[in-house]
Amino acid sequence: MRGRDGEKRLGAAELGEGLGERATLVQFSSAFCAPCRATRRVLAEVAGVVPGVAHVEIDAEEHLDLVRRLDILKTPTVLVLDADGRIVRRATGQPRKADVIAALGEAV
Repeated sequence: MRGRDGEKRLGAAELGEGLGERATLVQFSSAFCAPCRATRRVLAEVAGVVPGVAHVEIDAEEHLDLVRRLDILKTPTVLVLDADGRIVRRATGQPRKADVIAALGEAV
């Protein structure tokens, strides 16, 4: 997972739902992406066991303006947001559960 994304910040308006109390896992997916389905399972599982963490999935094709603004180049891309919506980590491809939990350590 790559490091901080400057001061880029996301809120409920861009995500279509509220931020997690402690952190938010934002997943950019596309319809025919097999790794996206596996990533969805991993992130939902982590959000289910770590208190205050939300998982939001965004269809990249339906949100091209956001994809361009955040330089999302492929799916799945996962952004880890802190409680204020700042992007603290970014990863492309299917993440391992342990890596997601480690990345959350920087956000909370």
